Amino acid sequence: MILFGPLAETLGTRKIEVALNAGTSVVELADRFGIVELPERGINVAIDGIITTDLDTEIKDGSEIAFLPPVSGG
Repeated sequence: MILFGPLAETLGTRKIEVALNAGTSVVELADRFGIVELPERGINVAIDGIITTDLDTEIKDGSEIAFLPPVSGG
């Protein structure tokens, strides 16, 4: 699991290796780390480099999950 921005600061690290049970979803992973309110905070999730809005997606063995802060620019 890779964290960026405020999430990395809050959890004190950018990378966490996590052992999950088969069938664990993105929302279950987020809940495990207390960041389940992702959409409300504007945080996106990428699974193996592909951004998804379906937090019920099952995480496959060896997948890289990244939690991305909202992007701002001008």
